[in-house]
Amino acid sequence: MREPRHGGDLERAIATYGGDAGQWIDLSSGIAPEPYPLPAVPARVWQRLPDGDAALAKAASDYYGTSRLLAAPGSQALIALLPQLRPRSRVGVIVPAYAEHRWQWHRHGHTLVELADDEAVEDAIDGLDVLIVINPNNPDCRQRDRHRLLAWHARLARRQGWLIVDEAFADPDERHSLLDADGRPGLIVLRSVGKFFGLAGIRLGFINSDAELLERLRIALGPWAVSGPAHWAATLALADRDWQGQQRERLMQQSDCMARQLTAAGLAPAGHHPLMLWCPVRDAAHWQAALARQHIWTRLADAGNGLRFGPLPCALNDDFTRRLMHAAKEMNNER
Repeated sequence: MREPRHGGDLERAIATYGGDAGQWIDLSSGIAPEPYPLPAVPARVWQRLPDGDAALAKAASDYYGTSRLLAAPGSQALIALLPQLRPRSRVGVIVPAYAEHRWQWHRHGHTLVELADDEAVEDAIDGLDVLIVINPNNPDCRQRDRHRLLAWHARLARRQGWLIVDEAFADPDERHSLLDADGRPGLIVLRSVGKFFGLAGIRLGFINSDAELLERLRIALGPWAVSGPAHWAATLALADRDWQGQQRERLMQQSDCMARQLTAAGLAPAGHHPLMLWCPVRDAAHWQAALARQHIWTRLADAGNGLRFGPLPCALNDDFTRRLMHAAKEMNNER
């Protein structure tokens, strides 16, 4: 298994298709284009080690509805650490899925079992030690009911198994979040601050689980794992409920608009989420190239069977439509 590629790799697109970063519409990652509006970072935040996290802990507890949380330098750091805390295991992953989960468990010697759908999970779960579910799923936006997830966790927990639920895209709609089921041994929920808040650069995520696992992770991460500026920025963003409500409404409206634009171009989304749109299409690689020639960068699915579009800034609607239709015309001429 090779190390996965990710969205946000605009330099690769520029190297192949030319232009400079300012000429591109980068839709290859699921990061909100309107970030939380941070003020200037106070000098004291840069000058001191982040030795006190009470303010961040309070803001996170209020936002997520639980105090059983550990902050980390991005949920990616947690994805890389978790496989190191179990003996060799049989690990089920529902595919398609964010490829880092498979990669990290594979490179630490665990046995991977790829599962195509919920029926496959039901058939395999009693032979698994770990099950990984991304909810809502990246890239196809599928949302799994919390009651089904809790039933899977109960079956795994009988054998000291783990259910890992990656909720990196859950902020716009938390109805199926498992954060309110916290404290159950073997139930692990990952959250990301970067996507919904548009603050990917601060590298901050949280994990919710039982006290024993959180302590093992705290020791593994070591002191000062999360930077002072990340503490400061997230404390502000997590506490601002008015902005969060506006962000949810803004993302949903823009996603609906973008879905209509893609449908008009022949790329009707089969998966619809405020932070990503999933467009299955047979000639996805050709579509990605045609869009790239118009300086629109998208995420090609690992299986090559579709494109994922991240959220579009409102100010670029007209420009995006023009470029999208040029790409659609090129594809129609090729057929």
